[in-house]
Amino acid sequence: MNEVTEALERKTVYRVEGFSCANCAGKFERNVKQLPGVQDARVNFGASKISVYGSTTIEDLEKAGAFENLKVTPENPVQVQGTNQAAEKEAKEPIYKKHSTLLFASLLIVFGYVSQFVNGEDNLVTSLLFAAAIVIGGFSLFKVGFQNLSHLEFDMKTLMTVAVIGAAIIGEWAEGAIVVILFAISEALERFSMDRARQSIRSLMDIAPKEALVRRNGQELMVHVDQIAVGDIMIVKPGQKIAMDGIVVKGYSAVNQAAITGESVPVEKTAGNEVFAGTLNEEGLLEVKVTKLVDDTTIAKIIHLVEEAQGERAPSQAFVDKFAKYYTPAIMAIAALVAVIPPLLINGSWQTWVYQGLAVLVVGCPCALVISTPISIVSAIGNAAKNGVLIKGGIYLEQMGIIKAMAFDKTGTLTKGVPVVTDFKIINNKMSENQLFTLIAALEKRSGHPLASAIVKKAEEANISFADVMVEDFTSITGKGIQGTINSTTYYIGSPQLFEEFQTTVFDKSLQQQIQELQQQGKTVMAAGTKEEILAFLAVADEVREESKEVMEKLHQMGIEQTVMLSGDNKSTSNAIGKNVGVTEIQAELLPEDKLTFIQNLRSEYKHVAMVGDGVNDAPALAASTVGIAMGGAGTDTALETADVALMGDDLKKLPFTIKLSRKALNIIKQNIMFSISIKVLALLLVVPNWLTLWIAVLADMGATILVTLNSLRLLRVRE
Repeated sequence: MNEVTEALERKTVYRVEGFSCANCAGKFERNVKQLPGVQDARVNFGASKISVYGSTTIEDLEKAGAFENLKVTPENPVQVQGTNQAAEKEAKEPIYKKHSTLLFASLLIVFGYVSQFVNGEDNLVTSLLFAAAIVIGGFSLFKVGFQNLSHLEFDMKTLMTVAVIGAAIIGEWAEGAIVVILFAISEALERFSMDRARQSIRSLMDIAPKEALVRRNGQELMVHVDQIAVGDIMIVKPGQKIAMDGIVVKGYSAVNQAAITGESVPVEKTAGNEVFAGTLNEEGLLEVKVTKLVDDTTIAKIIHLVEEAQGERAPSQAFVDKFAKYYTPAIMAIAALVAVIPPLLINGSWQTWVYQGLAVLVVGCPCALVISTPISIVSAIGNAAKNGVLIKGGIYLEQMGIIKAMAFDKTGTLTKGVPVVTDFKIINNKMSENQLFTLIAALEKRSGHPLASAIVKKAEEANISFADVMVEDFTSITGKGIQGTINSTTYYIGSPQLFEEFQTTVFDKSLQQQIQELQQQGKTVMAAGTKEEILAFLAVADEVREESKEVMEKLHQMGIEQTVMLSGDNKSTSNAIGKNVGVTEIQAELLPEDKLTFIQNLRSEYKHVAMVGDGVNDAPALAASTVGIAMGGAGTDTALETADVALMGDDLKKLPFTIKLSRKALNIIKQNIMFSISIKVLALLLVVPNWLTLWIAVLADMGATILVTLNSLRLLRVRE
């Protein structure tokens, strides 16, 4: 393995504090890539993180981010040698200390205006006060701006630097100082708003306790989660949060899983049930066997995946980034033309038109435009995660909003996926109901068929003793049923077709009619008997989820044109369930490859198609859809890793919410982009009558940024 390959495999993730905009995140990424020992680097602006491939130090990373005074801390301190301990612990500075430079510069501006009122505009003291405010308040701005100019890089800080220096040259000291202060305020507001959006998911980190009561060697002791091992027994008292994922080994309680699955109703937990870190034990004492380390828990994976999703660029964001790349140099060119053309062609005042050109630079600053998309994406994905929906990236958030058709796997999605015995009818009275069911349960216990579990469960619930029944010569008849000998008699259990093949079996029209009636109700019918006669038949059904019909109605009301149920079951059963649920189309007796073909055909007709399944089966169909949606992501690693969207609980009602949130996000992004561009155009039009001032320019820019930010943060409040 060569050195480059080894370096690429050494990935270290760091958290970054101090990003004010997407542009400075991009510059930091470029600077880090140039560090010795770094092969590659990737900034995730949404999550405020950077992934570094290769080796470097905290000090070198902070030097690369010195232009923005960035603070870097390792995501996993154990992974990094020589960690700056002071940097690890984020100091909570008072607001006056944190923004002391800005406050001091603002104070100088106030003194400058007092001096202007007392001594007049052209007074040296007045000019020096405004100049001091420009230097102190804009030091970090100029530092980056001059560096950008030397490398012919044009971004927001380059525009502002040229505008302020130009204002000083033409003697507009007061307005130059105001531009510096308002730009600093605008940057602080951008930081605050992005941090507010990021906090929507980071708050999940505090859900799981950092310590747990663990029983070891007969003793109970509090242990930090980092020291808890797989196999440890946690003791969770009523009212306490569960610290780690695990399996209940003793106790009974109701657990509130809202933090993970978004379910508002507590879920009953007893021995054998799975529980998740961060959920609340509401009633009884539970003993839980730990099954995952702290970094592998479901809540840890959700946080990691959501932060990764926040770094994935949505199509609208890609458009904005590309637009801004050409927009900024274009604004500089327009500003130069505004400053030069009128004096040269129409004998205009140089001071007047240079001033107008500087105002164009300020109003052209694309702050609002650049922040319009990322803050919307981060807000929406964070809100979805807190409501039990994991969206794996901005592209899927946007695509969910334009879905025209949805396909649903039947078993485990529209139905509960747990078959139950619904009917049991004896054909003759040679044996009592209990005797016959005992024989059937004894045979089915040896079967691996999914429907067998329903029969065994029914027998256990009825307290029928079948475990001691001796079964000889047990055989599975592939695709048809099972057979076994009990007390020298061979019994068969299977599909009605199995008995039709026995020439000696009595199979009259009345019996056929009863079987057909049950099948038309969406039930799977099994017969039990010998080669000579049918003794009884059973009907087993997979119960339809209570919310399935309501969800279909909501989806149709929301404008989803086609809802399709895909099933491998027979047509009678599928039609009964499909009609009950209310889908517009039913496809039955499908193999996995048939489902894939159907999704491909559906996409060719509707273009934007979602497939909802369990995230494990029907993987080809999920992959072929525009958006693959997995049910029950909590506890299912495959669903979390393979789906584009995962509903953390088995709750279809999250689907309409996800579509609603996605459409809201799309609308807000469009509103932000249109507003950001429109406000610039309107301000630029003020150049024509010579009405544009630096004040108006900077207020237009800052006002647009504030409104775009507030508009985006509305996505945090979208509810079901």
